[in-house]
Amino acid sequence: MMPVYPPIDYIEPVFRPPSEAGSLILQVTNGCSWNNCTFCEMYTLPQKKFRPKPQAEIEAEIKRCAAALGPVRKVFLADGDAMALSFKRLKEILLSIRQHLPSVRRVSSYCLPRNLLNKSVEELSELRELGLELMYVGAESGNNLVLEKIAKGETYDSTLEALLKIRQSGMRSSVMIINGMGGAAYSEQHALDSASLVNEAQPDYLATLVLFFRQGEAHFRKEFGGDFIACDQRQLIEEMQVLIGSLELEKTIFRSDHASNYLVLKGVLGRDKALLMQRIEAALNQSDSVFLRSEGMRGL
Repeated sequence: MMPVYPPIDYIEPVFRPPSEAGSLILQVTNGCSWNNCTFCEMYTLPQKKFRPKPQAEIEAEIKRCAAALGPVRKVFLADGDAMALSFKRLKEILLSIRQHLPSVRRVSSYCLPRNLLNKSVEELSELRELGLELMYVGAESGNNLVLEKIAKGETYDSTLEALLKIRQSGMRSSVMIINGMGGAAYSEQHALDSASLVNEAQPDYLATLVLFFRQGEAHFRKEFGGDFIACDQRQLIEEMQVLIGSLELEKTIFRSDHASNYLVLKGVLGRDKALLMQRIEAALNQSDSVFLRSEGMRGL
């Protein structure tokens, strides 16, 4: 049977979290309103300049999807910055989804912390009631110096404020930390501060991926500030040892299984913390080397 593609006028490329593979990708904005992070090349092509999609276009695409597709269970609001839209615009989109795609049980979105500054907990709660249930937040690091060096435009405090606001609204959060983001020089503090951030936020999901250099390490080093030396495989695993060892979580689902990772780790923290630490120790002692991805098997 041939796949049925959504009748949506996408501006390519379109990105989504791995866990949204089965979702209808509804492109409500194009690109990212910040788009200054030195490590990110997702929205650098000329056609990906940030702009919200007109409401009339979104409405028309939702109606076309309702007519052409079978029951839709999950919707992901793309691109990287759907939460840059106003509360009013987001409410209109969610009401349209509810009206025309009544089978939808969950709507999710990427979320830049700065986009929640002007949205109250009460407004987020209302969006949650309309179906917007899950926010993917790329924290990248909890260390302020690393965040400054990668031009993230956020701080420990601004990210924490957003994550707490998400939690208070009844939404769920999925946090991403980048293994190796600070390089060898800042590895330990990057891990410790990231763990501190996550401990305070207690997100529903936590994931890590490994920093990847599409334009080469030299290009990234120039953007970072010149003192960047990439972590080797062992240093990356040692950094994970510090991160996991410092986490004090209640019931966060943890995944370190992105294609960029050398060592695949999965579990619920803190229930599985001891098992994950044992797996890391085994990898460092080479007794678990059979489970380490080779360089050729890693990719984005």
